[in-house]
Amino acid sequence: MDNRIMIRKYRPEDISSMVKIWNEVVEEGIAFPQEDCLTVETGEAFFAEQSYCGVAEDMETGAVLGLYILHPNNIGRCGHICNASYAVFSAYRGKHIGEKLVKDCIEEAGKLGFKILQFNAVVASNVHARHLYERIGFRQLGMIPGGFRLKNGRYEDICPYYIEL
Repeated sequence: MDNRIMIRKYRPEDISSMVKIWNEVVEEGIAFPQEDCLTVETGEAFFAEQSYCGVAEDMETGAVLGLYILHPNNIGRCGHICNASYAVFSAYRGKHIGEKLVKDCIEEAGKLGFKILQFNAVVASNVHARHLYERIGFRQLGMIPGGFRLKNGRYEDICPYYIEL
């Protein structure tokens, strides 16, 4: 499957799949801070307002299996720092799609002139994501105790990460 996956800029016809992937992660309640799911209409606006959105497409089937969003992390004097979020359909996790998304995101962030990619709230128990980020070269900035409220109401630590582009 690894060779079949292409990362590309999203197109309007991808929105429905992107909304499904995004909402799956939101509904799991263990990784994204958002609590409200997107509709096709709100998803269209949400993805359009990002600096860049990439999707992982299975070139054999044309199916969108994952996505990322990239945008500034702050404004003005900190506007050179960007932030991103990644999502892969649960049925396709563990197949290195996330790694392809992160590496493409790093490349696109550099093209857009960002100097640093920072993740504000990687949930401590998200060990697969944390290992991936560390393997690629991200550095952990510390830990924020109880910084993320899980869907079940329990609070978990978050680990900010960054990489210089």
